[in-house]
Amino acid sequence: MKDMPPLAPAIEELEISRIAQVFEMGFGREKLIPLWVGEGDLPTPAFICDAATAAMRAGKTFYTQKCGIPELRQTIADYTNGLYGTDVAAERTVVTSSGMNGIMLVLQGILSPGDNVVVVSPVWPNIVSAIRIVGGVDKPVCLDPLPDGGFALDLERLAAAIDGRTRAIFIASPGNPTGWVMAADAQRQVLDLCRERDLWMLADEAYARFIYDGSAGNRSAAPSFLEVSVADDPLIVISTFSKTWAMTGWRMGWLTVPAMFSAVLDKLIEFNTSGAPHFLQYACITAIREGEPFVTEMVERCRRGGALVFDRLSALPGIRIAQPRGSFYAFFAVEGLQDSLAYAKRLLNETDVGLAPGSAFGPGGEGHLRLCFASSEEKLTQALDRLVPVLAKGV
Repeated sequence: MKDMPPLAPAIEELEISRIAQVFEMGFGREKLIPLWVGEGDLPTPAFICDAATAAMRAGKTFYTQKCGIPELRQTIADYTNGLYGTDVAAERTVVTSSGMNGIMLVLQGILSPGDNVVVVSPVWPNIVSAIRIVGGVDKPVCLDPLPDGGFALDLERLAAAIDGRTRAIFIASPGNPTGWVMAADAQRQVLDLCRERDLWMLADEAYARFIYDGSAGNRSAAPSFLEVSVADDPLIVISTFSKTWAMTGWRMGWLTVPAMFSAVLDKLIEFNTSGAPHFLQYACITAIREGEPFVTEMVERCRRGGALVFDRLSALPGIRIAQPRGSFYAFFAVEGLQDSLAYAKRLLNETDVGLAPGSAFGPGGEGHLRLCFASSEEKLTQALDRLVPVLAKGV
């Protein structure tokens, strides 16, 4: 068979995700308990599905405004301001066809080939691949592991990583995979750094509502960069409907940006998706306006799941794990582990439980495994009953 014509070098060099490698190995197993990807086992609530169906039947199936219908953009702004006490205008919100689509749009808008983004790591691997796809370079700055299994960011090391080709800093908080939560004072310092160096601050706040240890004070969300910013700051916040409202398969998200950047995104959306599906935007309005009881249930479910996983794994010798602070992952270190991909495959074969290898999340991730605890306590108990005896033996 004749070879394909050449591909773009950045695409030819893309690696298959290490999470996907384990996923493909385990797909279709009868007794599989999949805890490797970032979603729980609750389907999207019926009231959201009904809203999508009603909108479709009402003929909301045509092209619409590229940055989102005005009603959804206003609803997102109202939600944001209610959550954080901010004053975000509707024109600063841009609806995207998933959080990942939002990230790609932003990178297309700010990076030229050879530019770099300083990325706090370990991190969700898709951001690194997205930077490389558009011709950029990722510059990881590793979180420092703490004795209790948690992580801390050295702000001096972060600043030292910036050079003449740096265009942005990317920080996810609450973090995937680590569950690390960035304090408001640190957010303020990093945003000051971006102002001084003329850099974009890209804040992935997909897990903003998943906070468990009081880091958010009396509120129901993690500290946000929006709270320490003003309207024209070089700040882009990436959000998604996927996690909070159990809508992973819907592929809907939004960006909060400086008003002038909305026009840039409007142009880029035309050449990427031409806009998010019309009828799904009405479902997103319903999710926000009517979904708080479900959000409360979802977060409490994850809190219980995280506590269960911590209690079981922290009792094992050779396992270092922190009390869950944010997101819905346990990112635990295994003493002596040097090849987390091989070990994740071994655990899959021996237990039929799917975990993500720490090496999938870049520098600082090797030696760890990631377990998503956004599932029922029954399912997590069953998974842990299988995993604990094997983990207790060590590598």
